[in-house]
Amino acid sequence: MKTFYAAIAKFRQKFITWAIFLSLTAIFILPTAAWATSPLAACPSSPNCALSQDADSKHSIEPITYHIDRDAARKTLLKVLTVVPRTEVIEQTDDYIHALSKSRIFGFVDDVEFYFPQQEHIIHMRSASRMGDSDLGVNRRRLEQIRLALQDLNI
Repeated sequence: MKTFYAAIAKFRQKFITWAIFLSLTAIFILPTAAWATSPLAACPSSPNCALSQDADSKHSIEPITYHIDRDAARKTLLKVLTVVPRTEVIEQTDDYIHALSKSRIFGFVDDVEFYFPQQEHIIHMRSASRMGDSDLGVNRRRLEQIRLALQDLNI
């Protein structure tokens, strides 16, 4: 019986050694960008969403490009969002902005999000209705209007 427990202990020790070895190998060999994830969620199957990152053809929209400092682009976008009707920024970090935009008549809430990836001069964006199926293109038009405002400000 002791040999059985000794064999199990030896197997466990080898297993733990290999697990540690593989973990350390992954940490030092794989680039950290492989683990970096975008905070932008995928679009639902309904047509009331537009997304610039990893979207299917129905929901896809081009990201915003900029040629100025990343922080300056972020601050300019925050200023633009202050003039978008019925829109309020509810969360912001150095690489992410989340705003809520309400429809004029019924007060339906749309989530409007922006992501500034490191080492790239682009702003990924997403605008999606929280409920319903069709938005009559409101989310896509909102993002395009924001893009035009930023282009007018020469970012």
